[in-house]
Amino acid sequence: MSCYEIEALRLGLMNVLGTEDERARQHAERELEGRMDGPIGALVHAESLAEIERHLDSALVDLESEIAATDAGDPAYGYLRGRLVAVRDAERAIGRVTDHGESVLDGLGEAHDLLHEAFPADE
Repeated sequence: MSCYEIEALRLGLMNVLGTEDERARQHAERELEGRMDGPIGALVHAESLAEIERHLDSALVDLESEIAATDAGDPAYGYLRGRLVAVRDAERAIGRVTDHGESVLDGLGEAHDLLHEAFPADE
């Protein structure tokens, strides 16, 4: 079994961050072979944190549906529930990254405004 959502998330983050780790990319792509449609495929090709959040949310909906359709006695059931916990944790982590990035952006805006107050532009 594989944690498709986490591997797809890793690839999407590699896109957003500009990470060039060909070995990690190839490993993740092998794990996702045959699963590159729907939210998983969209997550793999995400190019922004907003896209990652949107596609990860859709992948979570699909995973929750898969769990709901799986009998609790099925040997895969426990793994699926564990996968859900891991993906929800990843979703929270992406939210923190987005919040932090927005905070940095706000701070840069404040620094810019402060510089203009201290050194008014000549007009």
